[in-house]
Amino acid sequence: MRQIAGATLLMLLLTFSLSAHYLINDHLISPKAGDVIEKIGSELQQKTGIHVYVIASNDRLDRRANLYEYVKKYEKSFSRPWVAILFLPNNKRLGILVSDPDLKKAYEASRVKKYAIDILGSADSNSMQSKYDVAMVQAYSELADELAAAKKVKLTQTIKNEGQWIIKIITWLVYLGAVLVFWVYFGRPIYMRIRHGK
Repeated sequence: MRQIAGATLLMLLLTFSLSAHYLINDHLISPKAGDVIEKIGSELQQKTGIHVYVIASNDRLDRRANLYEYVKKYEKSFSRPWVAILFLPNNKRLGILVSDPDLKKAYEASRVKKYAIDILGSADSNSMQSKYDVAMVQAYSELADELAAAKKVKLTQTIKNEGQWIIKIITWLVYLGAVLVFWVYFGRPIYMRIRHGK
């Protein structure tokens, strides 16, 4: 019975990994997040002809390593024209590479990276797995939207900017909660001591 269950699980994992076209993953991104990336990537490719990949790797690179040299080992499996988000958490590196320099005009790299960096750098109780998933999906979605806009098409699978307002509100609520906790446990007692001359 255990062997059958193990074989079934292996088949499911293989099915997912074989269907992954836009995500090259060292088990950093969950299958659920990978599925979102695949759907966005597929729609973008159908509507614009641009292929966007995510390389999420545990590899450790030298500080001065050239990311284009690193990507060469994956490039043979890419379809042109391509854009790749390279995520190397062990090196704390996040890059966006292109097969054609003209593609750089179709998106704003700093804005795409900011979507990932803000989430990866947030001080909250979410697991690193959750942060990796959300960061990569958000960055990928933003990149896809910008590339689509440059081609004057709209995507239906991406996470629209309206969702960012919810994230911003939640972030501010977390900050507000931290301030209130600080006030209740530290600020107010100090204030009361000073007020009463203790």
